[in-house]
Amino acid sequence: MNRPETPEDYKRVIEAALFASSAPLSVSALRTLFETDLGADVVRRMVEALRADWEAAGRGIELVQTASGWRFQTRAEYQAYLDRLKDEKPPRYSRAVMETLAIIAYRQPVTRGDIEDIRGVAVSPGVLKTLESRAWVDVVGHRDTPGRPALFATTRRFLDDLGLKSLTELPPLPEIERMMDLVDATQIESAPPAPTE
Repeated sequence: MNRPETPEDYKRVIEAALFASSAPLSVSALRTLFETDLGADVVRRMVEALRADWEAAGRGIELVQTASGWRFQTRAEYQAYLDRLKDEKPPRYSRAVMETLAIIAYRQPVTRGDIEDIRGVAVSPGVLKTLESRAWVDVVGHRDTPGRPALFATTRRFLDDLGLKSLTELPPLPEIERMMDLVDATQIESAPPAPTE
């Protein structure tokens, strides 16, 4: 292809870039694809038209907007099939890790002390390290109190990994609690039987 000339040509370039990228691409990043700046509004309209094209085609892949930009991903209804291709199991996080993540996501920014007050138990350093190593939470500042404790908040990566544009799209807290109870019940059912004497 020479230079893009029609809106369809521009959409194909954007589509190729989104397919090739391993991370979401922002509108400003997509604007750099072209020698002539099309402007943010034009690029947004093209991406939205591309999203509509994929949706209308009813394919197993969809174009979605996350906190960091746009990306192609498989539709949720096909994930169970794709999981069969994976050799490794996804990481399982303890209830302490998930509760800590939920507190940070819904109450951010929070200190370790805030998390401990809400959970009613001490937070292991390993719990916060797990969330930081996953790049789901980060220190965003320090509270102006004695000791200047670190303030934790979620990251764009957290939103991207959950397929969210913003924190306002998080499910209601009661739904999170219900899901965590279901996970606990599943883990108890799948646990090996206790040895008998």
